[in-house]
Amino acid sequence: MDLAAGFPGTTRDDWRALALAVLRKSGVEAGSPEEALAGHTYDDLTIAPLYDASDLPADPGLPGSPPFVRGSRTSTGWDVRQRHAAPDPEAVLADLENGVTSLWLVIGDDAIPVAELPTVLRDVYLDLAPIVLDAGPRTSEAAEALLALAAARGTAVTGNLGASLATPAGGAPSSQDVVVNLAKRCVADHPGLRAVTVDATPYHDAGGSDAEELGCSIALGVAHLRALTGTGASGTGLGVVQALGQLDFRYAATADQFATIAKLRAARRLWARVAEVCGAPEEGGQRQHAVTSSAMMTARDPWVNMLRTTLACFAAGVGGADAVTVQPFDTRLRLPDAFSRRIARNTQSLLLEESSLGRVIDPAGGSWYVERRTADLAERAWAWFQEIEAAGGFEAASDLIAERIAATRARRADDVAHRRFPITGVSEFPDINEKPLNRPTPTEPDPREPRALGTRAAEEAGTPQTRAGGEAGGSGRVAEVPEAGGRVGASGGVVRYAQEFEALRDLADAQPERPKVFLATIGTVAAYTARAAFAGNLFQAGGIGTESAGPGSDPERIAAAFAASGARVACLCSSDRMYAEHATAVAAALKRAGARKLWLAGKGEYEGVDGCLYAGCDALTVLRTTFEDLEVTR
Repeated sequence: MDLAAGFPGTTRDDWRALALAVLRKSGVEAGSPEEALAGHTYDDLTIAPLYDASDLPADPGLPGSPPFVRGSRTSTGWDVRQRHAAPDPEAVLADLENGVTSLWLVIGDDAIPVAELPTVLRDVYLDLAPIVLDAGPRTSEAAEALLALAAARGTAVTGNLGASLATPAGGAPSSQDVVVNLAKRCVADHPGLRAVTVDATPYHDAGGSDAEELGCSIALGVAHLRALTGTGASGTGLGVVQALGQLDFRYAATADQFATIAKLRAARRLWARVAEVCGAPEEGGQRQHAVTSSAMMTARDPWVNMLRTTLACFAAGVGGADAVTVQPFDTRLRLPDAFSRRIARNTQSLLLEESSLGRVIDPAGGSWYVERRTADLAERAWAWFQEIEAAGGFEAASDLIAERIAATRARRADDVAHRRFPITGVSEFPDINEKPLNRPTPTEPDPREPRALGTRAAEEAGTPQTRAGGEAGGSGRVAEVPEAGGRVGASGGVVRYAQEFEALRDLADAQPERPKVFLATIGTVAAYTARAAFAGNLFQAGGIGTESAGPGSDPERIAAAFAASGARVACLCSSDRMYAEHATAVAAALKRAGARKLWLAGKGEYEGVDGCLYAGCDALTVLRTTFEDLEVTR
């Protein structure tokens, strides 16, 4: 059956002609519609407005076969993995009884003490529920405790011991001998257990791009292969096939669903190439654990995090992750409670069981856009991996990695500041009267939570050394608690997209009286509403309240309303036609009434106006300047 029968044939040139006509009507002059409508990623990859069959790259293969772009396995679904950082066996059991299929346990004195591991796992069948450890410098001790527990019960144990050569914040990496010895024990005595986690989420959380996260993960993976297959004080290393079987990879999943889908598919292609070079192409199926991004989570309007994590989970599933962790929506504010853990696991259950997302392998396969983006991303990530190798490998290239990620972080920060990268509930559509979530929380943050790239690198990169939530004052906010992706190596600390705006919100909340800007609305409601809403949204993104003059154009009436408001900064809001008639007179009246700074919503130069607010302006600079004008103090 020809589904296109009866429709006239079209070509790319036909589309170009129609698109150019529409662009010209819109006042856009461009040599081609592709040039005018293309987008660009932080890896400088071009996102075209249209794809067709000519954009398809080489054959991606079949699921479960090299180069594993379409998946490392032929089974459907994924492992629902919940993270726990508190010694709460009841919470662990509740998760396992309600859809969770594996556990990710953070081990340490300020998380789950090693001594408490048997208590936390007292009702867990270790041979049925895989256990993934995240113990940083205490990996060896935690691994011994888990293996001893399995031996005491006379049962097998599955999962991953979490050893890594990457440096965690606040501690030393697992030594090469520890990594090799644990891998040997897994190979010899625990066939369902792996020893090494190659965690790429810190590179994402530090501000890296998708290609940078991928390239760093492959470099770190290769460093582990060298350690596992080499020789040292621990004796002869493992074979290549055995070493490949000891590695799990962890990646961040974001609300940019197509970027996440392409990243996971590209990661498998990259690792398949490494396995091929090592002489074991059939063993190159990368096992992936996707975690919803820490960087994208917000403390303000945290309910929106449910939408972010749903998109990220969807993308991880479509992208072929073997295991997925959805962070609770309140992870920026406190340790999760029963409700937020329930929402996190049910997000996955709904996608798997009700949306049937787990019944199809690689549903994005064959999409011209996804296949092209996967191939382009893999190429860019491989080039970055080669740069790291040329610099001496993962460890030797730490400064190079930090510098590259810092540059990407600065680009994204600029987009956030100008609201080209909007954050719903924070930089866009904020609710300055939202009620904070108040339930019992820890009073101290986890000391292993990353704060810097390392002192020198952080100073060079300008990484904030304090948290946005640390200036909450009377806002009811608390010190942050440990969360996924919280341990870093040379790449940096968790740099959250919303942190600069949220720091201003916290500062505004901490004042005895909320800072205020007066909206000098001119003309009718229809004339000023659009720009007044825009200006109010911008100021409220910094926690600044607004008060409006209402309809009318009499300068003295507007100035009197300004004086009565008690504000010291005003913003003119109306149409261009009304500005031409009244802006100068209204500005003069406001200055006589004591206005220290006058903004204008829109673009234009008028006497007495100090600056303009418009789509794409530097909103953070506007807000910080306004704080200074209002004499807001820390």
